[in-house]
Amino acid sequence: AVDERGQVLNGDKIMYICAKHFKERGQLPSNTLVTTVMSNFGLYKALDKAGIRYEKTAVGDRYVYENMKENDFMIGGEQSGHIIFRKYAHTGDGLITALMLMQVMIDTQLPLSVLAAGVTMYPQVLKNVRVDDKDLTLADSGRVLLRKIGTEPVLRVMAEAGTAEECEKQVDRIIAAMEKSGHLIEVKK
Repeated sequence: AVDERGQVLNGDKIMYICAKHFKERGQLPSNTLVTTVMSNFGLYKALDKAGIRYEKTAVGDRYVYENMKENDFMIGGEQSGHIIFRKYAHTGDGLITALMLMQVMIDTQLPLSVLAAGVTMYPQVLKNVRVDDKDLTLADSGRVLLRKIGTEPVLRVMAEAGTAEECEKQVDRIIAAMEKSGHLIEVKK
């Protein structure tokens, strides 16, 4: 969507506007919005402030809808703008999203810029990297997790894979990238 000032509202902002509006009217079952792991951190901060819970799924309408159906949630979607209103459709639908957004504007008598003001998007950088064989990475045979520790300046790098050697290889690759960046002080076990 584009607001009256010419600013683009991505799917995260649209989901925020609709979820907040429906929550205020008691029409957001379980007070929850379903997002994907690609949603912006700013959306989560705004949802926390609005008292709205959220679920994070893998990227794709399919995963969003599965979570919505399993838990009886009504709104979910992706930052890209694929938003599902489960009462009306099983996939993202641009026309339904436009109608729902217009309904919020009519109900509130507020312009989109005001409705979206509660969420500030954090800058994101996403780069696609072409590789010769993406199946050589962990794909569906494991995972990598990077998590900060709350009590000290430490990041935990964890990998799961079919073998301990593959885990070690993946963790070492990430640590090498940190070392190259100049941010690594020491590797703790």
